[in-house]
Amino acid sequence: MVEIDGAIGEGGGQVLRSTLTLSILTGQPTRIVNIRSRRSQPGLLPQHLKSVDAAAAISKAHVEGAHLGSTSLLFEPGEIRSGRYKFDIGTAGSTSLVLQTIFLPLCKASSASTVIITGGTHVPWAPCHHFLAWHWLEMIKAIGFSADIKLDQAGFYPEGGGRITATIRPASGISPLRMVERGKPTGIHGLSAVANLSNEIAERQKRRALQRLQPQFPNVRIKIEQLPSKYKGTVLLLIAEYESNNGYAQCCFYSLGQLGKPAERVADEAVDAFLTFHSTGAAVDQYLADQLLLPLAFASRDSEIHTSQITPHLLTNAEIIRLYMPSRIDIIGEAGQPGIVRMIPGQSA
Repeated sequence: MVEIDGAIGEGGGQVLRSTLTLSILTGQPTRIVNIRSRRSQPGLLPQHLKSVDAAAAISKAHVEGAHLGSTSLLFEPGEIRSGRYKFDIGTAGSTSLVLQTIFLPLCKASSASTVIITGGTHVPWAPCHHFLAWHWLEMIKAIGFSADIKLDQAGFYPEGGGRITATIRPASGISPLRMVERGKPTGIHGLSAVANLSNEIAERQKRRALQRLQPQFPNVRIKIEQLPSKYKGTVLLLIAEYESNNGYAQCCFYSLGQLGKPAERVADEAVDAFLTFHSTGAAVDQYLADQLLLPLAFASRDSEIHTSQITPHLLTNAEIIRLYMPSRIDIIGEAGQPGIVRMIPGQSA
């Protein structure tokens, strides 16, 4: 039995999700206490509860304490089962975070699975669908995973109502990743999208981003799209690609619209985040870095990445992995600053 204090590290829902993933993958039963105890609404919210439900469904787990507001949970996983799964969060809770909870375990199943999740696809404090499908998934594929993620319907905060469909296939071997240095930027592409709003808003987001980026980065392409959705919303997303020895280096930043937020400010937030990253010289953005730790813990050899920021999420994920696996994770640098992450599977610190 692995005992987890849910207040460790950043003390949020990530502790729960990473714990569920590792419990299934290692077969170790887990007890979590103090779940989200430092949040304004402690305990399991609908999004977290659905991650528990999803993890239990794919692993035939025995679960105690899985109810709204619960601050403790017993999770005893069984055998991983492929299949066709449907999960409805019931709120604008993040479909991406629920999917990431069960993604790695389903890659260990004997056959392909289809997962349909209803909820929020473009919501604050979680990777939006396009970050997941265009950035995270591309990196995951590069190290040996095989999956597709499709946006059926966009769901914006606070209404939700979005839906994604993921096809997850078995992965035989995971390659290590070495992304320490990057070369010159080769181009920027992006998306300026709206749902149930005038294309003029998307045009304004695009125009502002181009005005700020093109003087320094001439090769910028941003497409405009009207997203299928029941509700209104906007997103401006940028992906910058760089020269790299291993043939792959990119970062991704985006911003979401909200009532009363000018289109120009949406663009500015995404551009500002990208320019901050670019100035660090790092090869991996801070959001992707913490999401790579779990898959790289199962790689065949050592990995090393240079991240633009050592975040609380990164430090928390490293701490949780160490509780389940004999993996050495060295994080070199100060919190809040760029740093180097070295992952050595199968070797304790």
